[in-house]
Amino acid sequence: MIRKVLLIAALGAGVFPGGLIAGQGSSAASRQGIDQLIQAGEKARDSNQDDEAIRLFRRALSIQPESEEALWYLGSMLYETDQYAQSRDALRQFVTIRSDAGPGWALLGLAEFHTREYPRALDHLQRAMAQGMGDRKELMRSIFYHVAVLLTRFEHYDDSMDMLLKMLASDSQDPSLSEPAGLAGLRLPLLPAEIPLERRELVELAGRAVLAMQTQRYEEADSEFKRLVSNYPNEPGVHFLYGAYLTELHPEQAVPEFERELEISPSHVLARIRLAEQLIADRNFDRALALVRQAIQLEPKRASAHMLAGESLLAMSNAGDGIKELETAREDDPSVNRIHWDLLRAYAAAGRKDDADREKQEIERLYHSKSPGRTGEGADTPRDRDAPKDR
Repeated sequence: MIRKVLLIAALGAGVFPGGLIAGQGSSAASRQGIDQLIQAGEKARDSNQDDEAIRLFRRALSIQPESEEALWYLGSMLYETDQYAQSRDALRQFVTIRSDAGPGWALLGLAEFHTREYPRALDHLQRAMAQGMGDRKELMRSIFYHVAVLLTRFEHYDDSMDMLLKMLASDSQDPSLSEPAGLAGLRLPLLPAEIPLERRELVELAGRAVLAMQTQRYEEADSEFKRLVSNYPNEPGVHFLYGAYLTELHPEQAVPEFERELEISPSHVLARIRLAEQLIADRNFDRALALVRQAIQLEPKRASAHMLAGESLLAMSNAGDGIKELETAREDDPSVNRIHWDLLRAYAAAGRKDDADREKQEIERLYHSKSPGRTGEGADTPRDRDAPKDR
């Protein structure tokens, strides 16, 4: 919950650049009346007389329905008093007038989250992120959290983990991130509030393990992962997470974990991809190719599967089909540098100088334009973009 000090002190600051505006068509008399009502509403709000403040802001709007100040303060107060549907309605009017007010989109998205309008909430919170919150760190953190949990609910697990990692960068000990990290890591399309009671311990334990690994607390991560596997040996996603952890420190031990995951979850695409990547490192190209072809059948647009198929085929001296797979990978996700490097080498070996030069230029472009806010872009391994950010 965002408390009043955040709403009023942080959100309100800078929402009305150039002065507060009641409405372009207001007469001097009505302007004065609105000013008096808003000032009285602010005084009531500061005295914790919430009902009176709401009444006064509503009265100001009855005089001037397009008063930005009154709409903003009313929407904020209604949100603060848990009247989310009414807050949403007021804030929708506000952003219609002030579409450039990032805090307005943020609070609207949060109100819609509470009214369970999740697609709209995600859209509006992402719009708020794009517009920026200035130095409103608490508000931005709240936005990041809600975007992350909504992305998981809509099965965008990798993007959700990206958001959580950004939050970890500023607070590696935040306990509120355990459940979201567990849900994203286990790839469960739920909000934290929707976790069944009997699965809450599983999710919490998985989240703690993932967070410990991401913050390089490896002794703690090792203990948590072993406890996770011991307590939930047959739970989908558990062995995949443990295998992904092992690839960083003990890659030779990861293969059995991915194989066990595929026994439990036969259609697990990412377990196939991680296992295939390890097999390529061990030069077992035939089996790696078989696995990624299965992954492509399950998820045809998974860029990393096509990339690993291309790498396997090239290693097996099948340059023609290998290049085709890499080109498909590039089409599905042109932001992964490893794909361009693979193509650069393949084109050069095939004597396709112009194509090789184009890939070199694209690599340089990606290097210089890589977004600092996106942890997966330009990554050189499929797990950077396609698996939970669990390394």
